[in-house]
Amino acid sequence: MLAPRQRPESPALAGASVSARGLGKSFGGKPILTSVDLDIAPGEVVALLGSSGSGKTTLLRMIAGLLAPSHGSVSIGDDVVADAGTGKLVPPERRSIGMVFQDYALWPHMTVAGNVSFPLEMKGVNGEERARRVRDALDLVDLGAFADRSPSTLSGGQQQRVALARAIVSQPSVILFDEPLSNLDRELRDQLVVDIAALVRSLGLTGVYVTHDHGEAFAIADRVAVMAGGGIVQIAPPEHLVARPESAEVASFLKLGLIAPGHLADGKVTFQDSADVLATPGGFNGHAGPGDLFLPRGALRIVAPEAASLTGTVVRSTFRGEGYTTRIQLSCGFDVDLPNDERLRDNAPVGVDVVWDRARWFPATATSV
Repeated sequence: MLAPRQRPESPALAGASVSARGLGKSFGGKPILTSVDLDIAPGEVVALLGSSGSGKTTLLRMIAGLLAPSHGSVSIGDDVVADAGTGKLVPPERRSIGMVFQDYALWPHMTVAGNVSFPLEMKGVNGEERARRVRDALDLVDLGAFADRSPSTLSGGQQQRVALARAIVSQPSVILFDEPLSNLDRELRDQLVVDIAALVRSLGLTGVYVTHDHGEAFAIADRVAVMAGGGIVQIAPPEHLVARPESAEVASFLKLGLIAPGHLADGKVTFQDSADVLATPGGFNGHAGPGDLFLPRGALRIVAPEAASLTGTVVRSTFRGEGYTTRIQLSCGFDVDLPNDERLRDNAPVGVDVVWDRARWFPATATSV
């Protein structure tokens, strides 16, 4: 576990704001990122969450200075560090940033301390000051006793903590993470993401964290930016994303419940590829036409078929330690996984009741996550 300590008593920069305005990037004429606006407050941690090809890594690399924007600008604090209009591009080493990569990027011929010390050597920090700051950084990630070890003798989690120490040793104002835990097993990832979040906050750093894993994003971020198609489709605190997704695509990507495409008319949903029709109390007034019915998992419960809004059959009940998760194939053509206190027999008829005041109707759009 990373040491829950405060920033070492040495000169350091407070977290800086990060701002993107109309930021875009194209490769070979193909847009990868399109007109992104993003504001991150000093000391705030924002996760960029999306599937492969959503643009999240491209956005991070332009904040870092590893890519020049095709259009738009990036500012860190009061300084414009990239501007496609003027051609300005401040290099990464002059942006007061630290970076942590997926593959650790440690030099095998250097010791742990040597790896952490390297950024300070490049900045010309003197030997005594450099040694003190390396010790402080390694202590913060609970690796003080490993300073003289070779990185190759460490576990994956320990190597990533060395990379984290190297990222913070220069006392940056912004720290950037590019899917840093994707090479680790689930249990270690769950532990490290909590520890990293605690350390970044204790140091007062501004953070940008790229991931495709919503569990990681929710654990580390003050706000999560869900990305798709080269843009941000929703940005909000994790609890707000879960409670109020703004589109079926966001709800589906976050696996928040049943997403059922269909057509709404006269307070009834006709499901896509099914003859089933479902009456919707309240009728989602003001909406009609194609779209998606969103039924959050917490709005669904297993009941007897005769008391149900939806009916189906049990595919499988799986024990999960504190109860069962039952996969149900609904007659309207969709599958849903719901908790249950007892094992239900495969192929048994079952009903699903709906708490309608939690249901949402999303009119059809062209965006997808």
